[in-house]
Amino acid sequence: MLMDVLLVRPKPDNETIGLQHVMVCEPLELEYLVSNLPDDIRSKVRVEIVDMILEKESYERILTRLRPSLVVFTGYITHVGIIKAMCSVAKGLVPGILTGVGGVHAEVVAQDFVAAEIDFVYSRNGIDGFNETLRGMLKNENVEEIKATLDEIGDKKKSFSYRHPDRSAVSNYRHGYYYMFHSPCALIKTSFGCPYHCNFCFCKEITGGTYFTRTIEDVVEELAGIAEKEIYIVDDDFLYNKARISEFLRLIQERRIEKHFLVYGRADFVATNEDLLRDFKKQGLQAVIVGIESIRARDLELYNKRTDKDMNEKAIRVLKTLDIELYATLIIPTNFAREDFKELTAWLRTLDVRFVNLQPLTPLPGTEIFEQYSPQLLYPRERYEMWDMAHVVLKPERMGIRAFYWQIMKAYYRIIMRPKHILALVLKYGVVANLKMLLGSSAVSWQYMKKVMRGY
Repeated sequence: MLMDVLLVRPKPDNETIGLQHVMVCEPLELEYLVSNLPDDIRSKVRVEIVDMILEKESYERILTRLRPSLVVFTGYITHVGIIKAMCSVAKGLVPGILTGVGGVHAEVVAQDFVAAEIDFVYSRNGIDGFNETLRGMLKNENVEEIKATLDEIGDKKKSFSYRHPDRSAVSNYRHGYYYMFHSPCALIKTSFGCPYHCNFCFCKEITGGTYFTRTIEDVVEELAGIAEKEIYIVDDDFLYNKARISEFLRLIQERRIEKHFLVYGRADFVATNEDLLRDFKKQGLQAVIVGIESIRARDLELYNKRTDKDMNEKAIRVLKTLDIELYATLIIPTNFAREDFKELTAWLRTLDVRFVNLQPLTPLPGTEIFEQYSPQLLYPRERYEMWDMAHVVLKPERMGIRAFYWQIMKAYYRIIMRPKHILALVLKYGVVANLKMLLGSSAVSWQYMKKVMRGY
């Protein structure tokens, strides 16, 4: 008889200001768990992924129907409270069930998941830890015996040699995975960690500051097997090594792989590599997410960003010249006044930026700056659902909380909802896609409006 195992990606809390209204990406980490089951385990277990963002059946009914022996969750800091609650539900509905949790937050701040209802926290080398859990359960070991084995797993790996993710494990959800206008969209990860050291960044903490890459040959082999046309390369910074990118372009051309790509990249790379990006554009580069972060020199220095306003402007112009979509992200510090919002908005409008993510400064637990800003927190750090990088979690210095939210919301509308931008997007992506984005952005706007009305 097969042992049933459930892998769950939870739906965000209703309080979380959710980008899931404008993007839902596949749970890549869970697909890796399915594809990397060892041969001595694969024939003895039945593993199913449930994506509660898209799933229609209730979690309780799924548990009652499958009665799994183990349920494992993935999530970010905003999911901590939800995962604990879902583990409690599982314990109540299925006697003897074991529970576990992995993902990036468990890798960096494992202590947040230490709770009676959670049996295993995969704080390093999660694929290996998951497999050791299954191996122990098949040998009828108890929780403490399995934990002892997990404690023996070595330090975080600094290389990646796993099988490609099993995308068929979410075949019933794949039609619903998209990122903005990139739909349907698949994910691929080619490197781990970040080679830079911005002090607000959570990404570099996941690998303990180490940066390492997969071979481009293996990446292209995986890419060749992905059905979706739209590909989101979810590296923390794909635009880093010129030689590696050139080899990537050479191989996809050689293999006649035709995809559309969305990637992360720094402004300094974009500004100084126009020719390389022009070649990438010819082979499918559609959009780049760029952390502009700020136009104020003192902010960029404080963040250890190692860029400046002129570099940001040049990067924006390069992408515009090449007709590559820019998704700009900016951090709004606590000392922003109305004049600062006006200056930033005017700057973005002058440069004709049409997609922007304005993030109130959020010192995520686990980052260098958390302790520095913890005295200014508006909420207990245990209000996990608020750590979405959209809530104002630090007390504004120069205006009230409601006014701060209002300035952010007003800036969004003045930048994004310009008639010429809307017309250009309709012509480029079509009416249906724009209506979908309008509905999603309206849901986010309503969440912000409630903050304006309620404040703290």
